[in-house]
Amino acid sequence: MALQRAEMRMVRWMCGIKLQDRVPSKELREKLGLQQNRLHWYGHVLRKEDNDWVKKCMEYKVEGSIPKSRPKRTWREVVQKDCQAQKLNMEDAIDCSRWPKLIKVGL
Repeated sequence: MALQRAEMRMVRWMCGIKLQDRVPSKELREKLGLQQNRLHWYGHVLRKEDNDWVKKCMEYKVEGSIPKSRPKRTWREVVQKDCQAQKLNMEDAIDCSRWPKLIKVGL
């Protein structure tokens, strides 16, 4: 939670917006293109070899008990939601020449 607050503080600072201006976080993130950066990274990770440690981390399942409260969304869930919003799929991300164009068009 503290990390998210710090991140949004930096986002507001980069946009020159104060908390009192009451600008929605989503609007500020779109202004900076943070969703596009996330999708760019997703395509990069998908194109890595299967034995690469970064790709293994993306596929890793954490063992243990599930908390009673609603679990936090994972990076992968957020990226999948971004892809669904822009009507993109995994096959698009594997094509490194088309992917950057597709994620820019969607925004």
